[in-house]
Amino acid sequence: MQASVILSTYNSPLWLEKVLWGYFCQTTRDFEIIIADDGSGPETADLIQRLAAQSPVPLRHMWQRDAGFRKCRILNKAALHAHTDYLIFSDGDCIPRADFVATHVTQREAGRYLSGSYYKLPMITSHAINRDDIEQQRCFSKQWLYRHGLPRWRKTLKLSAGPRLAPLLNRLTPARCNLKGSNASVWLNDLLQVNGYDERMPWGGEDREFGVRLVNAGVRPKHVRYNAICIHLDHARGYVDPGRVAANKQLREANERDRVQHTEFGISQLLQAGYQPDAEG
Repeated sequence: MQASVILSTYNSPLWLEKVLWGYFCQTTRDFEIIIADDGSGPETADLIQRLAAQSPVPLRHMWQRDAGFRKCRILNKAALHAHTDYLIFSDGDCIPRADFVATHVTQREAGRYLSGSYYKLPMITSHAINRDDIEQQRCFSKQWLYRHGLPRWRKTLKLSAGPRLAPLLNRLTPARCNLKGSNASVWLNDLLQVNGYDERMPWGGEDREFGVRLVNAGVRPKHVRYNAICIHLDHARGYVDPGRVAANKQLREANERDRVQHTEFGISQLLQAGYQPDAEG
C-alpha cells in the first residue's frame, strides 16, 4: 500500500457513509482507510462494520471513549496504527473526488507536506447526494450542484479546474499554504519528528499549529488546492468555543515566532503513558 487515509469522525454516521462511498470509488486501491473516532456511539461502529465488508480497500476503526473533544489524540493514535509511511488526513464529512488519493500520492515529495482545501456545500445539497451521485461523480459537477441547491453566486473554480489549469492555479493562488486537517498529507517520519498533533488543543486551528511545527522542522508546504478535491457536507458546529479558538491561535503564533518544532503533548507522551498501538480507549 502507498498511503493511509485517516478520517476523523464523531457521531455523524450518515455523512461518514457518504464519505466512505467516495473512497470506495477511488481511481487507485493501493491505500488503507483508518477511521479516527473520537467517541462516537454504536451506530457509527455498526456502520463501519457493515461497510468494511463491502470496502475494496482495508478499512479499520480506531475508537476512543467520549471524554470531550480529543480529536488530536485519536489522530495520533490512528497514525501509530498506519501500515504505510504516508498519511492522508481528511474528515468524515468530506467526500473525496475519485482522483483524491491518487493526487496526494503522485504529488508527494520528500521534505514536503501537501495542503488542500474543500468545497463547502449548503445543507440542502448535502442531503441530496446519494451513493449513485458519488459513484458517477455527478456531485462534483457544478451544474448538478446548482440543480440541487448550490447558490449560483458561489465560485466553483476548485471544482472545474482541469488537470492543465490546476497546477497553474496552485502556483498562483494567494491563499496561504497552511495545513488543513480536512485535506492534507504528510510523511509519517515527518509527523513523528514533530511528535504529532498537540493533544492539549481543542477544536480551532489545531491542524494549522501542527503544520507550523512541520515548517519549523524544515518540512515545506505544497499546494494541492485545485487538484485534490473534496466536497464538505454541512453540519452544525455546537463544539465551537471562541475562547479556546483564541487560545489555540495564541499558542500557534507563539510556536511560529519561537520556531518550535516539537510538542511535549503528543505521540511520545501518549506512548509513555502506556498506550499500546493495538489498544483502544
